[in-house]
Amino acid sequence: MKAVKIILAVVFLFSVGAVSAQDKKVEKKPNNKEEQVVFSVSMDCHNCEMKIKKNIPYEKGVVDLTTDLEKRLVTVKYRTDKTDKAKLKKSIEKLGFSCEEAKK
Repeated sequence: MKAVKIILAVVFLFSVGAVSAQDKKVEKKPNNKEEQVVFSVSMDCHNCEMKIKKNIPYEKGVVDLTTDLEKRLVTVKYRTDKTDKAKLKKSIEKLGFSCEEAKK
């Protein structure tokens, strides 16, 4: 009987710890600000567009990415606490494209 009580106590303690750990993960930091930048990129074809779509979303802080091949635009939504416009521009240029922030 004592063994059952001990086991139940241990299970209870682990379940309470797991719930509080999950609550901490859900909390958002107030500095997690998201911004969007539009780049004019020298992509010429569908393969260029796919190269950007396959690589840039894996950059740190990137939340969303859209491309417009006709207008040669790449729109990146990113977290400001993880990256900035200069780093995103550099990551596109590393793929072999010329890249400038599009004028609004």
